[in-house]
Amino acid sequence: MPTDDLLALSATALSRRLAERSLSCRELMQATLTRIEALNPRFNAIVSLRDPGALLAEADQRDAELARGERRGWMHGFPLAVKDLSHAAGLPTSKGSPLPPRTPARTDSLHVARMRAAGAIVIGKTNTPEFGLGSHTYNTVFGTTRNAYAPERSAGGSSGGAAVALALGMLPVADGSDMMGSLRNPAAFNNVIGMRPSRGRVPGDPDEELFFQQLGCEGPMARTVEDTARLLSVQAGFDGRVPLSSPHALPAPDDLRIEGEVRGLRIGWLGSIWSDLPLEPGVLALGEQALATFLALGCEVEPCTLDVPRAHNWSAWLRLRQLLVGGKLGAYMNTPALVEQLKPEARWEIEQSRHLDAASLFQASVWRSNVYRAFLSLFERFDFVLAPTAQVFPFDAELHWPAQVAGVPSDTYHRWMEIVTPFTLAGLPTLNVRAGFGEAGLPMGLQLAGPIHADLEVLRLGHAYDEACGWGARKPPVLG
Repeated sequence: MPTDDLLALSATALSRRLAERSLSCRELMQATLTRIEALNPRFNAIVSLRDPGALLAEADQRDAELARGERRGWMHGFPLAVKDLSHAAGLPTSKGSPLPPRTPARTDSLHVARMRAAGAIVIGKTNTPEFGLGSHTYNTVFGTTRNAYAPERSAGGSSGGAAVALALGMLPVADGSDMMGSLRNPAAFNNVIGMRPSRGRVPGDPDEELFFQQLGCEGPMARTVEDTARLLSVQAGFDGRVPLSSPHALPAPDDLRIEGEVRGLRIGWLGSIWSDLPLEPGVLALGEQALATFLALGCEVEPCTLDVPRAHNWSAWLRLRQLLVGGKLGAYMNTPALVEQLKPEARWEIEQSRHLDAASLFQASVWRSNVYRAFLSLFERFDFVLAPTAQVFPFDAELHWPAQVAGVPSDTYHRWMEIVTPFTLAGLPTLNVRAGFGEAGLPMGLQLAGPIHADLEVLRLGHAYDEACGWGARKPPVLG
């Protein structure tokens, strides 16, 4: 099969062909390396790529296992590049920063270990902004990742390398992580699928701050919702070393089925969530056009409002994020030589964290709880809610962040992603689905969210919508 046709297959189709040995792991690896060699120099999605000879040798080992009737799992033979915020044994974890040591990681992060155990071959890392801060993937270590549909534009972030690699067929599936839309925003910017799972669905690493780290999480990205669901099944599962991990099990990837009737489901359209939240012209219109697809599927759609003040949501977000980022990176501020190497946005987060006190953090917790309760009230009336994934279309890749949205100045480096924050604060399963393309031909997405632990239900509706909307057929221009 020609390389272009092979790499256009879904991960589910590739897994099936590898298992039945109508496709070899070597053929898939060689096609992947050829695609990376052709496109990665321009788009800069994959970094720290391993030696091709070693990767082909590992692919041969996977083929030999299949010949013996041994299949490790759903990802057997899949090339995998791990987001460069997570550990992959044998590769350095740069986090997009010149500060962490360049020594190879000795062990895998928990979700990476699960993907490796399912048969994936780690080929390298995917690019990310420094320490994952900001929804635009650039850093001083590896440079800027370019949008798959418009290379002069931002790829989003912080899982920007993963999203671009998927869109360009350099990976069948990809892992990412999400605090402020990092699985959702780059997926929207590159016309792929990204899911922030329910809080605790994919456990963090056992060596993290186990009881405080409740905003960020790992999750799946893919070119189809079905592939996203199967990768989530690989990544998910309770781990006793991570006390906030979810005990709700998912079916095994090969057993997972997300087809199902969606007629009669009730969807609340949040629009911009708050009437004064600025959105670039065209973003809201694309979302409203997408509602017709849900209606054609037999869903009921009605406008709704999240009953929580915008100022409370944003204040809670700022304080809790500053607590986590400042706590994790604050030690760098104690060494002047290191401070100078930190990106300004990281220094700002740390400096702001030093003004926090117990009363302000307690208030943030109260307001965060109110966000969750506001969603609970909505879920008494609706099965799911919808909102745009971002407030702007992919912007100039040379900018660090949008200085304004629809004429409204951005008072922080991440204010332009405010629309994702209530879903994070509430810990809801939130899936980016494709909304289409604006007048300039730039992609946009929708956040489809459901009640806590309703991950499969969200995926089921997202799958039906994605099959019906047809936007997945629109490939990046470089692929012809």
